[in-house]
Amino acid sequence: MYGIRVRDQMMIAHSFEGEVFGPAQRLHGATYVVDLDFRREALDESNLVVDIGLASAALRAVLDELDYRNLDEVPRFAGQNTTTEFLARSIFDAMARRIADGELGAAAAGLTSLRVELAESHRAWGFFEAALPHAT
Repeated sequence: MYGIRVRDQMMIAHSFEGEVFGPAQRLHGATYVVDLDFRREALDESNLVVDIGLASAALRAVLDELDYRNLDEVPRFAGQNTTTEFLARSIFDAMARRIADGELGAAAAGLTSLRVELAESHRAWGFFEAALPHAT
């Protein structure tokens, strides 16, 4: 299995519903380091997993929709606790759509899976990983 990782970051604010979240029920901020791993079984004819420049630009575009936002005010997240794990899945879904739409170039057709990892600190992080819908 071959892989490429690109990294970016985003700053958000949010609050959670439910006693399990303790003080995080109040509005608070988080700065996430976001790592996105692209994987495929074999390299393409140019010996690439995916174009790093296109992958980085696509990740930035996805994060721009969330960066410096209060996620409590984002309509598509209404009624959801925007936990680290939830956000990892949301970013995965947005990247999968961009791959399917061809934004990451021809090499992306060979991608089999993605892993999105969000690190809130050096002590805590979460991720979502799955096969891509077109990869079976």
